[in-house]
Amino acid sequence: MGSVVISLDAELGWGFHDLAQLPTDRVESGRRGWSQMLSILEHYDVRATWAVVGHLMLESCDGKHADHPTPDGWFGRERTIWADRPGLRFGPDLVGRLLDSEVDHELASHSFSHVLFGDSETTPEIARAELERCHEIADDWGCSLESLVYPRNDVGHRDVLAEQGFRSYRGNSPTPDGVRGFVETTVRNRSLLVEPTVDEYGLVDVPASLFLFGFEGTARTVAESVWKDPMVVQARRGIDQAAADDGDGIFHMWLHPNNLVTERDDERMRSIVKYLDRKRTETDLSVETMADVAARVGADSSVEATDSVVGEI
Repeated sequence: MGSVVISLDAELGWGFHDLAQLPTDRVESGRRGWSQMLSILEHYDVRATWAVVGHLMLESCDGKHADHPTPDGWFGRERTIWADRPGLRFGPDLVGRLLDSEVDHELASHSFSHVLFGDSETTPEIARAELERCHEIADDWGCSLESLVYPRNDVGHRDVLAEQGFRSYRGNSPTPDGVRGFVETTVRNRSLLVEPTVDEYGLVDVPASLFLFGFEGTARTVAESVWKDPMVVQARRGIDQAAADDGDGIFHMWLHPNNLVTERDDERMRSIVKYLDRKRTETDLSVETMADVAARVGADSSVEATDSVVGEI
């Protein structure tokens, strides 16, 4: 039987702080979406991996971060136009609610300041500093971090990730987003299931299956006016495939809390999570976190390696 994973890139303003042009609606929706997603998941008792930008777990800072090796200007927006917007820079209240939830969510990392790990300007020193700072802050909260969701899915410095004690990361989806992905999975019947693997650094790659807000704008409005929400259709398809799978296939959905800008977005997520809850009641389908998958796949890998060695003796 397959399983379903939901991961969220929880970032508030940090997801956009390096951009020249900001998507204002999403910047302003981070807190709203965070609360809405927690409420939806709590209502249906569905666990998820929440990848939180480490800076959000701080109560305050000087805005300079002089000991951080990022290039000059990296924290510029925090010191200037967002200096009086603590709600975009800090979120200990939201993280506290996440950790206090009756649902056993996974607290994962989304880096300290949303650095792009695959960027040519991101050195191993920067990657290491980002992860070390996240561990320090998590320790202060009495938490530990096992999984990383790379900012903007820009995978890089996996050797540093392993060195810093992480066990898993979210790999890129084999299925394109948007209209093209919808056509491939519904018209051409391409499976939405992915298989986790152990990479050369011993990390478990838990690939994404579907970005839940990849079909937006006019295309979404037209589709909903004559049919249904295309993302709900795809999500249900992936859930059904996981429920019917007789192997280790995973349907891994992901989103940002700031994708929930309107009540229409809330309804999309409510419909998907409600359907997931129904299917796991009707079948043996399980809901896992990325840490769950890493523990399971990593253990299987260790057993296989041990059996191989024993067979050679």
